Amino acid sequence: MTPLLALSRLIDKITTGIGKLTMWLILATTLISAGNAVVRKIFNVSSNSLLEIQWYLFAAVFLMGAGYGLLKNSHVRIDFIATRLSARTRNWIDVVGILAVLFPFCILSVALAWPLFTNALVTGEMSQNAGGLIRWPAYGLIPLGFALLALQGVSELIKRFAFLFGHGPDVLSHDEGGTAEERKLKELEALAASKLAGEH
Repeated sequence: MTPLLALSRLIDKITTGIGKLTMWLILATTLISAGNAVVRKIFNVSSNSLLEIQWYLFAAVFLMGAGYGLLKNSHVRIDFIATRLSARTRNWIDVVGILAVLFPFCILSVALAWPLFTNALVTGEMSQNAGGLIRWPAYGLIPLGFALLALQGVSELIKRFAFLFGHGPDVLSHDEGGTAEERKLKELEALAASKLAGEH
């Protein structure tokens, strides 16, 4: 299990670096968008290339940042149900979800997007708008983003199995917020409140 956990840490490091890059892309998108709006209002001038680079960067943030969202467990969960399940049950649900949903979806998305990307690259496909950008970088973000998401899925799967077989911590417990002591205190407070409610 040790080599797999080392691989998981390496993947997490790569994903974190890409996640930090996407944060800078958000800033770049905002500055370009603001600059474009100011120039259009003041000088009545607009650029299709600047408009298109905005949605290129916007797409990059979401597609390349998806793996970082998975790493940080910031994706949508049904907390109302998840908080009532045991740690082992939640981890087994994640294992099934990663194997049965995440991996097949990522593989299918890469398989479908790759020909679109290679065709645009070979033909030099350009935007139909005057002064627009080449299309292959935007198309290339699709297989890249889903490949990175699948890679992070490998890391998450390793961490889930490590916990389930007693070789690592429960990374899902961090979703509840605070330190282990704070979470234990909240559990005791909830238990005390339920007992007090039962006495009245």
